[in-house]
Amino acid sequence: MLIRRPRPGDSAAIRPSEITSESVYLNRRKLLQAALAAGVAGIGTGWVSEAGAVADLKVQRNPKYSLSDAPNSYEDITTYNNFYEFGLDKGAPAANSSRFKPAPWTVSVQGEAEKTGTFALEDILKGHAIEERVYRLRCVEAWSMVIPWAGVPLADVLKQFKPTSKAKYVAFKTVLRPEEMPGQRSGVLDWPYVEGLRIDEAMHPLSLLAVGLYGKTLPNQNGAPLRLITPWKYGFKGIKSIVEIRFTEKQPPSTWNISAPHEYGFYANVNPKVDHPRWSQARERKIGAGLFGSRVPTLMFNGYEKEVASLYQGMDLKKFY
Repeated sequence: MLIRRPRPGDSAAIRPSEITSESVYLNRRKLLQAALAAGVAGIGTGWVSEAGAVADLKVQRNPKYSLSDAPNSYEDITTYNNFYEFGLDKGAPAANSSRFKPAPWTVSVQGEAEKTGTFALEDILKGHAIEERVYRLRCVEAWSMVIPWAGVPLADVLKQFKPTSKAKYVAFKTVLRPEEMPGQRSGVLDWPYVEGLRIDEAMHPLSLLAVGLYGKTLPNQNGAPLRLITPWKYGFKGIKSIVEIRFTEKQPPSTWNISAPHEYGFYANVNPKVDHPRWSQARERKIGAGLFGSRVPTLMFNGYEKEVASLYQGMDLKKFY
């Protein structure tokens, strides 16, 4: 659903006969929700209840972009999270996100593109098959997980808005709802959370807009109903609960770079040779691997060097961290 507001001077007024009645609109919404609850892929996340209950998805594993590593358990993935909008502790998002309402959901698309406006999420995703991709998640705090995400290639979604030649970057923004997201009532960060990618990073085949994990819709604590996944970057780049996508000519701001520019760069590429000022990035702790033997060497670009190194050819990755 594109919400279009008439501009001053529009000659083509909308006739009453062209307006969809409320009963027809609501019935259409119910049909979409029922279809998705039954597992029909590619329409959207209108099936998520206001309480945030998860539902099954119909997904197809994409082996080309999936690790052979065994994924972490669903419990690991949904109870050990960084989502400061719900609190600072790893267990806070699961404990504090029950009031968050991920439906209905709209996304504003703005900036250097031919097709802009406010769109219902199911319309943005309509016609796109939902893929399952098993990716490694590496957190800047030096821990990692393996997660079976369900989503749509970011490039496929962005292309439908027809970005212009001026679109050098893509910026994202998280929803601002302090009444539902208690962490936003604190001053720990400048809310709402914002992030961004270069356009070539956004269009890379590994970049994913996730709508689920483990064959189910995203739980609130994992970024429902829509989040960004760029597996060669640190986890803080994976902005959650996205409500705005903006195509820009200049590099957009990113929350952690604003908050602590000496610690967090715009690119956030996993580089074991560049330590965080307060800890080493050379090794990481695998969540779920137990206390002994759980620390392993960190891989360049989180193990995706072959796929993404060409994006940064000629760049000083110690400077552009």
